[in-house]
Amino acid sequence: MYERYLAVLHRLEGRTIKAIAKMIKRTEKTTAGYIHSYERDGIEGLALGHSPGKPRRLTDEQEQNLADTMANKRPVDVGIEAKYTWTLKLAMLFVERKFGERYTEKGMSVLLHRLGFSHTKATYTMELADPEEQEAFKSNTFPSLKKVDEPRDRPLTV
Repeated sequence: MYERYLAVLHRLEGRTIKAIAKMIKRTEKTTAGYIHSYERDGIEGLALGHSPGKPRRLTDEQEQNLADTMANKRPVDVGIEAKYTWTLKLAMLFVERKFGERYTEKGMSVLLHRLGFSHTKATYTMELADPEEQEAFKSNTFPSLKKVDEPRDRPLTV
C-alpha cells in the first residue's frame, strides 16, 4: 500500500509516470494502473484486491475424470503405451489426448498436487532377492568393485 500511496503522492506533486515508475522500481504500466485507480476511485481504488490467478484449463468434471483415471487405471488401460505407473509426462499426454489441453511438467505437477496427488521418483526393489546374498554383495563384492583413487605422481598445473 505504501508503494501505491507514494506513487499517487509523486503524481500529485507533478512527476511523470515514467519518473515515478523508476523511483518505486515498478513498470510504467503498473505505476499508471495505481494512478488511474486513484483517479477513478480515490483512496479506496488503491486497496489491494484478491488476485485470482490464471483461469483453470480443465473443468471440475475433467479434473475429476483425470483424478479417477490416475487413481484407478494404468496408463495402458487408457491407450498409452506404458506398463505400470503414471508419470507427469504420461499425465500430460493423457490430458492432451482426452481434453485437448497442453500442460508443462510444472503445470501438471501443480494440477496433480491440487487434486491430492504427489509424485516421487520410482524406485525398484528386488522382492525375491536372498537377503544373505545381498549382504554378502554389500560387504564383499561391492567394495572391491569401487574405484579407488590412485595417488598422483605429479602436481596439477593450471
